[in-house]
Amino acid sequence: MEAQTNHLTLWKKCLRQMAIVLAVGEYITLIFNVFSATLRRPPAVRLIMQQLYDIGVASLPVVAITGFSTGMVLAAQSFYQLADKGLASVTGLMVGKAMMTELGPVLTAFMVTGRVGAAMCAELGTMRVTEQIDALQTMAVNPNRYLIAPRFIAGIFMMPLLTVFSIVLGIYGGYLIAVYYFGMAPSTYFDPMPTHITHFDFMTGVIKGFVFGVQILTIACFKGMRTSGGAAGVGRSTTSSVVITYCVILLSNFFLTVALNIIHAEMYEGDS
Repeated sequence: MEAQTNHLTLWKKCLRQMAIVLAVGEYITLIFNVFSATLRRPPAVRLIMQQLYDIGVASLPVVAITGFSTGMVLAAQSFYQLADKGLASVTGLMVGKAMMTELGPVLTAFMVTGRVGAAMCAELGTMRVTEQIDALQTMAVNPNRYLIAPRFIAGIFMMPLLTVFSIVLGIYGGYLIAVYYFGMAPSTYFDPMPTHITHFDFMTGVIKGFVFGVQILTIACFKGMRTSGGAAGVGRSTTSSVVITYCVILLSNFFLTVALNIIHAEMYEGDS
């Protein structure tokens, strides 16, 4: 009996690992099919415009609040930690660097995941369990081109813009706290930025925003299209899509940071 139990446990582990491999394969296949369908016949402009509004414009308030409040907190913490060491003048530099390279892209991605990714997964999941997607296929409509491609195009276009918007508001929020609460001179806040913040820092945030946008949109659509089990299945798919997206964003953020800095160092050494 003990040997049979061990065999069953081993088979369950193998099946779980195979399911993960199959899911990754289906995810990559979905991305390829979306690219293929988009290149063969681009989706209607009105569908893309609707998604641009839903993903971008409708996300501005939550992104603005997140970026602005994060900048204020960064400025306050930086000033409290550095003022007694005579380094309060680098408060603006710390806010700008942190917002551009890390907090701006990551927090924007988190907010868009919670607001857009979850809604998108629930919408597609509901269409799947109510057989609306099967009806589209019956009418010779490609779901990848009609449902996923407009969301994908709008997401990869709007995420870098939302990231830049969050960065700007974060720096402005830090400016308000540093100048009007701590009494720092505006020139003291902004003067170190042109010297120590480079185009690479800005492009790091934009590239991360683009990559995170791809991850958010594809994972949400993938989980939504694979939903089964009625209303309970929609809830499970939505929850798992948000959790998986958060984990993927955090892991990819680390690898992107290391890779981009290595590339920048190699290019800088090559130029010199």
